[in-house]
Amino acid sequence: MDASPRRRFRPGLAAILFTAFFLPLLLMLGTWQLNRAAEKQALFDDFAAGGEAVAAGEDPDRLGGLRRYTPLKATGSYMPQRQFLLDNMVRDGQSGYRVLTPLRLGEDTALLVDRGWVARDFSRDALPEIDVAARTRTVSGKLDRLPRPGIALETELAPGWPKVVQFPTLDELSEALGIGLAPGLLLLDASEPDGFRRDWRPSDFGPERHIGYAVQWFALALTLVILFLAWSYRKTD
Repeated sequence: MDASPRRRFRPGLAAILFTAFFLPLLLMLGTWQLNRAAEKQALFDDFAAGGEAVAAGEDPDRLGGLRRYTPLKATGSYMPQRQFLLDNMVRDGQSGYRVLTPLRLGEDTALLVDRGWVARDFSRDALPEIDVAARTRTVSGKLDRLPRPGIALETELAPGWPKVVQFPTLDELSEALGIGLAPGLLLLDASEPDGFRRDWRPSDFGPERHIGYAVQWFALALTLVILFLAWSYRKTD
């Protein structure tokens, strides 16, 4: 009986080029997702961390050097006639606004306070009721930053108040207010009065999703290696 044909490692040029291109790409994507998972975990850890609240009014400029979600407290008075509505903020599938109210800390400085989310009324052309008293108060929350778009776009603020805005910068808001703004904004604690829906969270999903994506990319890389080997071991005469 003749012996079974032997197999030799003889990869074709097409298989070599295909694998050489896609294998590093798949490994890079998997590694990138693992790095994103680590970054997201650090973000969740910062959000959950406690500690003594920093007083914003003592030196407003130092807020720019603090870590994100640092506990923060500030004493001042709201500027009810100069508020912003951050548009296209979605909660539970419903579009709405985040209410950004400047809290005047001194004669020439204010801190943006995010008082929470309100639903958008599509049945009529009207803005939500967001009035708040201008009395002096102390508020507490977490230090955050303005949401950032995936692609930077130039924005032009419409006249009138409150102003509906989409991904503005602090400089743009400061110019509209005519007063300097401290770096960042304060996410108003849920226990504080004069707020709206405040189920704050650092992200819509945690690091687990990034880990799941990484596993998928690495699994595709392993499949590619197996297919390359299967293509490359050929029968010989």
